[in-house]
Amino acid sequence: MDTSISPKRSLEILSQKEVENLRVTSKSEDSLHALFRQCALAILHSGKTTDDAAAMLDAYNDFEIDLIQQDRGLRLNLTNAPAQAFVDGEMIASSREMIFSALRDLIYWQSIRQSSSEDLSTSAGITDYVFHLLRNARALVAGELPKLVVCWGGHSINHEEYDYCKDVGHELGLRKLDICTGCGPGAMKGPMKGATIAHSKQRINDGRYLGITEPGIIAAEAPNPIVNELVILPDIEKRLEAFVRMGHGIIVFPGGVGTAEEILYLLGILLHPDNADIPYPLIFTGPASSEAYFVHLHEFIGQTLGIEAQQKYRIVIGNSQQAAKEMAAGIEAVREFRIKQNDAFYFNWALKIDHALQQPFDATHENMAALNLSLELPKHELAANLRRAFSGIVAGNVKPKWVRHIKKHGPYQIKGEPAIMEPLDRLLRSFVDQKRMKLPGSEYIPCYELID
Repeated sequence: MDTSISPKRSLEILSQKEVENLRVTSKSEDSLHALFRQCALAILHSGKTTDDAAAMLDAYNDFEIDLIQQDRGLRLNLTNAPAQAFVDGEMIASSREMIFSALRDLIYWQSIRQSSSEDLSTSAGITDYVFHLLRNARALVAGELPKLVVCWGGHSINHEEYDYCKDVGHELGLRKLDICTGCGPGAMKGPMKGATIAHSKQRINDGRYLGITEPGIIAAEAPNPIVNELVILPDIEKRLEAFVRMGHGIIVFPGGVGTAEEILYLLGILLHPDNADIPYPLIFTGPASSEAYFVHLHEFIGQTLGIEAQQKYRIVIGNSQQAAKEMAAGIEAVREFRIKQNDAFYFNWALKIDHALQQPFDATHENMAALNLSLELPKHELAANLRRAFSGIVAGNVKPKWVRHIKKHGPYQIKGEPAIMEPLDRLLRSFVDQKRMKLPGSEYIPCYELID
């Protein structure tokens, strides 16, 4: 389909220079125009069951999007756009809104880079940067009591797990809680879908279904159409910090390496001594058929990070109502703590996040091989390095740049102590056996080798 669209919601007026920065056609996959094109294509491709980002980009290699700056405002010209984003020749409203959300976020990154207004060399500077990105996207809502539940989990899950995610989202919605996810399919869509029904029952007309993503993964996890607020962060580390700073509690559903990466990131924060007294409800939950997934995960955490890490979360199996009730109680504790400490409800400034967890990890073969995976490290540092290992596997599985890198140079080599490599190997094998590395029906070829 070819079409021309303009924003229906407000978008900041763009300067001629900002438009020119996005209009420049470049062969570089790091150009601003290429990033916007990739994000827009993923949004228009929403609903297709694929996690092969490179295949999607190849299938629509003639898709183009161009910015037209008019005296009366901005227009986008789209050529050869996916037909599923249109009904009777008109673009679906959610797709239109999310395309302009992507445009808003990418232009803001560019303006910050050019002005050098943020100090990204310090932990506090990175946190300020994340705050400003979220504020510019109008994702921070002052005056609301804590009620935002972040839901993590895999995009490749079975029907029973999806239905359970939806049930939990329904129970959360009945308790007037909002949902934030990575905005893709599977465990990221289910809680939102359940919450929409519950919010309707409770006559809530302003329920929030916040999706947070980043360019490297958006093509593999295209935003689902329930998302009514889309925010695109520059990289996975800032995306993770946005989840943790904005969320008042986190529920983890069954997933794969991406979900394990998210868990290790959060445990790396919660295990830091400075965060010992800060309440942060964390619940792992799934249907009875997924119990083995959580058993393997719980064992891995115990064998690598110890019982202290295991005490940072609760596991609820096969009881969506209990999971939601415990989360609601945990968020009430967060509310009381924030009031007592005079902390903001909309952004968790109190959490200490090490600079090591905030630094973007470049998944080169050299960086993956150089990871320090030793039990002698402080637990929060080991969690950070394990998070990087899982981040590299995610990149090698689904991110086009690193998929091509693996094809050219072979699998990553991950090295560490046998006491870590053996449980890591068991966990990853369980993910493969349970078909959690790729969408059902597709064969998984490992992008890594474990060496002790």
